[in-house]
Amino acid sequence: MAFFETVSKELLLTFTTAMVPVVELRGAIPLGIAAGLPPALACAAAILGNLVPAPLIILLARRMADFLRGTRFFGPRIDWLERRAHLKGRLVRKYRLLGLVILVGIPLPGTGAWTGSLVAAVLNIRMRHALPAILLGLIMAGLITTALTLGIVHLL
Repeated sequence: MAFFETVSKELLLTFTTAMVPVVELRGAIPLGIAAGLPPALACAAAILGNLVPAPLIILLARRMADFLRGTRFFGPRIDWLERRAHLKGRLVRKYRLLGLVILVGIPLPGTGAWTGSLVAAVLNIRMRHALPAILLGLIMAGLITTALTLGIVHLL
């Protein structure tokens, strides 16, 4: 019974950490493995946790941006975010859904499900097309991150 209690706490920690912007699954997978989760379980929990915010971002990003653009404080910040999303979106515009998979799937700073969801919202990519591409990218990033984490742990 103690095994399941420990695993469920570590699983929840990994899942929720993956929802956090910037950290996403790139930080959640090493955390889960370091906490004692089996690598496959840490990877799966991080992928699912990182996917949770994506539909909300796609649905609400455009509406929130339009609303906040009218304020003095947020207006310039929204413009900056949109410019950044358009810059990140060049790859996506060129290759469409494959570009979105690559944007999410390469585990580098400034990429991931949050960025991919924002780019999908800015480029008006429909949810039914964006979510499968984001999921494929997350699987790709999850496998890469897990392999790198295990390689680093093995070297230590």
